[in-house]
Amino acid sequence: MNDLNFLQNSFDKPTYPTLVIVEDDNLLGITLKKYLERTFGLSVKLYTSSEDCLVEFSKNHNPAAPFFLLADISLGQGSDGLLLIDILKERGFNFVSVIMTGFASIETAIAATKRGAFHYLTKPFELDVLKQLVFSGYREKLGVELGAITSSTAEEQATSAAPRLRARPAMPKHKIEKPGAEDIFFGIVGRSPAMKEVFARIEKVAKSDSTILITGASGTGKELVANAIHKLSPRSGAPRVSVNCGAIPGELLESELFGHIKGSFTGAISNRKGRFEIAHQGSMFLDEIGDMPLMLQVKLLRVLQLRQIEPVGSSEAIDVDVRVIAATHRDLDLQVKEGKFREDLFYRLNVIPIHVPDLKQRREDIPLLISYFLDRFTSADRSNEISFSHEAMDLLMSYEWPGNVRELENVIERLVILRGGNEILPEDLPSKIYRTNPLVSLQYKTLFELPDQGVDLKTILSDIEDSLILQALGRTGGNKNQASKLLSLNRTTLIEKMKKKGIELGGTDA
Repeated sequence: MNDLNFLQNSFDKPTYPTLVIVEDDNLLGITLKKYLERTFGLSVKLYTSSEDCLVEFSKNHNPAAPFFLLADISLGQGSDGLLLIDILKERGFNFVSVIMTGFASIETAIAATKRGAFHYLTKPFELDVLKQLVFSGYREKLGVELGAITSSTAEEQATSAAPRLRARPAMPKHKIEKPGAEDIFFGIVGRSPAMKEVFARIEKVAKSDSTILITGASGTGKELVANAIHKLSPRSGAPRVSVNCGAIPGELLESELFGHIKGSFTGAISNRKGRFEIAHQGSMFLDEIGDMPLMLQVKLLRVLQLRQIEPVGSSEAIDVDVRVIAATHRDLDLQVKEGKFREDLFYRLNVIPIHVPDLKQRREDIPLLISYFLDRFTSADRSNEISFSHEAMDLLMSYEWPGNVRELENVIERLVILRGGNEILPEDLPSKIYRTNPLVSLQYKTLFELPDQGVDLKTILSDIEDSLILQALGRTGGNKNQASKLLSLNRTTLIEKMKKKGIELGGTDA
């Protein structure tokens, strides 16, 4: 990053040092900004990336002027809150920092502490917890008493305000909402600005014959985008043929794409048309183009340039009229630099790019998607219909969804099948959602208070383990398989622990 020339200016409000939020989740960032402005009367600045924050600071902030930094540890595009802290310190800024993270761990706490962070918060968190941290950070680190809390002493002020804040949810409660006609675009569900932009781009480019490259993580719906482009195009009456370049071995992919003639290789007992020929006058969707072998990339480039194919074993060219739509979850720019993808093919494919955002970047669409999938999986008589508690819905809204929309669809289908007819509680959600969410880890932090005389940690932990194993077995009627799932253990591991601890219960191992 270029050296920053810091100017000697101060923030807008001189009363208290400014509070700076760096959070790439717009919904969360705006919520925190409004809450802190309303609670403390602070000047709060919100940035969605560390780059924006640093650029703004280079122009408008006096490095000597103190401020409070609330930053997410993961900001996308390779940057994070810990790196931001390092850069600000290197540039001589005077600040106190609190780090936010979606995944609480000892490693995170150590990393934040090493950077000199005042504290770290695990998402989602109660607003009263944030309030106390801000109050303490200003008082203990910046030497400022926040006058927005009015009572006789600082401790009384914090205590008297806490009940009001506990009654307020940490995040706005989210309700399942049925998508309207304007929220469904050729099977793609979305109301967020990011998805509306995708819809507008599809409508704009569909009428052309240009090659399109769709990028986005796995599970975001790239094939649905390709389908929408085809249906809106003048080629909609002809076939849309799909090939997953990563699912077919390289030695077979050439034959799949371009066809072969009889006797061209062992097993070629007759002539066969390739996918390009089948898609003549239609659209060809090349999914996971980034996984295509380099040898075939050369042949694909020839097809795009000459609109001709040569079947395997033949020297005769066949003219094809095909609109190519490619998709990948890989960073093709990086692939080109590493020599894994041809630069000339990349430029030929990347005529019109369309990026499909991750689900975590458009969380406001999650309630619509849940409703959409519930309608799909719930039976006609609604006997297996499910609802969600506020807590379960909050967990779904705050989960990172590494598998994106596909993962959400699978979760809803599983819940309808296994828990049909019930209200879904947090513990009913898959363990990867329930276990990794900070709401779970935070509740354990307050279960025990270390006595003055100390404890025998080994004995305490063993007793806790015994208690949880017995509770799991009791809840499942002694079924060790189900109990192991509640404890996120392998069944054999649970049985070994029971033998070691001398826990013998009736029930089944199934």
